[in-house]
Amino acid sequence: MSAAKRVQQWATLSRMWYLFDAQWQDPFRSAPILALYLTGQNKPIYHPMNDCGDHVVVINSKEVALRGDEWKKRVYFHHTGYPKGASWTLAWQVHEKDPTMVMKKAVYKAMDNNLIRRTNMERLHIFPGSQIPEDIKRNISGQIRPIMPVPKRLTEYSKEDVDNFPKIFDYPNDYVVR
Repeated sequence: MSAAKRVQQWATLSRMWYLFDAQWQDPFRSAPILALYLTGQNKPIYHPMNDCGDHVVVINSKEVALRGDEWKKRVYFHHTGYPKGASWTLAWQVHEKDPTMVMKKAVYKAMDNNLIRRTNMERLHIFPGSQIPEDIKRNISGQIRPIMPVPKRLTEYSKEDVDNFPKIFDYPNDYVVR
């Protein structure tokens, strides 16, 4: 076997570490893509019972965005196992308590329900901010492209860009804002 083929085989069988920035991303649209990397479906050697998935590091999970009024409408079910132990919690309350939980539950639901789903979930590392421990940061070798483009805030544009932007109409000089 040539050296090039040996390196190619090693790269195929090794576990990669990917970074995903969840800022302004919908967790339910991002989860199927992250699940592909966690289960190894992005590799040519994939088999449902083969444990060949990669590690995925998700940052800025505190800044995820849900569409419409999903923060108020989406509920999460939990049961203690005791009689009358059922409870439903709104998404914004879950996110307020643990900023990583909404993303974690979305990815868990997006994965196939098989015997190694919990093993695959152990390779998902979610952080609420952009701070990553150094030992994890050293392992990162790739990046997963964001699903939705992140819009620029008006404060991020320069004064020239704002002034040169085409206007629909000009306010008169004596216009008063109430």
